[in-house]
Amino acid sequence: MNTAKLVTQLFSSLQLKTRTRIPKLIIMNSNPTRLPKTLILMTVQERKEFLPEPLNQQLKTLIPEAVHVNAPVSDREWKTLLERHQPEIVLCAWETPAIPAEATSHLKYVCYLCGSVRTLVPRNLIKDGLLVTNWGSTVSNTVAECTLLLILATLRRMSNWTLAMHTRGEWKVGRHPDTLSLFNRRVGLHGLGAIGRDLVKLLAPFNVTLSAYSPSVPDKMYRQLGVHRADTLEELFSTSDVLVELAPGKPENYHLVGETLFNLLPEQAVFVNVGRGMVVDEEAMIRVSQKKGIHLGIDVYETEPLPKNSPLRGLPNTTLLPHLGGPTPDRRRDCGELAIQNIRNYINGDPLINLINLEAYDRAT
Repeated sequence: MNTAKLVTQLFSSLQLKTRTRIPKLIIMNSNPTRLPKTLILMTVQERKEFLPEPLNQQLKTLIPEAVHVNAPVSDREWKTLLERHQPEIVLCAWETPAIPAEATSHLKYVCYLCGSVRTLVPRNLIKDGLLVTNWGSTVSNTVAECTLLLILATLRRMSNWTLAMHTRGEWKVGRHPDTLSLFNRRVGLHGLGAIGRDLVKLLAPFNVTLSAYSPSVPDKMYRQLGVHRADTLEELFSTSDVLVELAPGKPENYHLVGETLFNLLPEQAVFVNVGRGMVVDEEAMIRVSQKKGIHLGIDVYETEPLPKNSPLRGLPNTTLLPHLGGPTPDRRRDCGELAIQNIRNYINGDPLINLINLEAYDRAT
């Protein structure tokens, strides 16, 4: 295939969905006339959410001989299924055991409908050439939506008032409740990837002043989005009424956001984390929140599920969600559409979208 034809096919595939980001290029199937053996493992609920009609019918038309198995299965059952059917493609979701090393003699591509693949695929399999895709940036719009929810909830002190009214029968005292508006606030983004860019769009009606710290993003992108580039994290934190944490979970970012940065936040500031829990020193965050009255909106944690004895539980001025920022059940069909496109691309020898490389694997939680 010549370069011109490859580029043409690439841009054609990108027109499928506007929310699909630019893929990483690699040619998959050297024999597009042969349909690869495919094993599909999902629960009934996962199939209903990720592959509702007409997506389910599209998948059947694309790979009519695929073997469908209902999850969950045990590790031993999973190994037996892979040995018996020897699939070239596995399509799966959350309730899937880890891929055993022995499967790679026949398995070439894991099409994962969900996010992090750390518990599904051992790192060495990707290093050895196993192709793995996930939902990637397809879900950035729903994560941005959840981020906006947390920003508004923390500014309006929703958790405090909800608990007070439900459990203590309280009502506001006087005309001066401790609530704030998002309009005309200074919003700082620690990270300006796909989620940050979608969040910028959602924040537009609020006439906020936007700043971001994301060294790898070119100046041109900042100008296109109308976002000020902060030269340092210290500048970003000290000038943000609302600070949104979106930094990747790279090893060098472990506890990058600690007591020094939290102390730079202005009085009555809001801190929202929808990125990675390991980036934030939670103990320092709690100390500064209690000292300065900073309101927190948290969806991701250093330890998940959040321990029942975590000091975050019951902490005043804090809105907690149990890692709900990803696609809601009604939008998981977007991930199904992407998976079908990727399987079609694999069969046709076209580039895969949201291909997981070692760098992406290492920064996933």
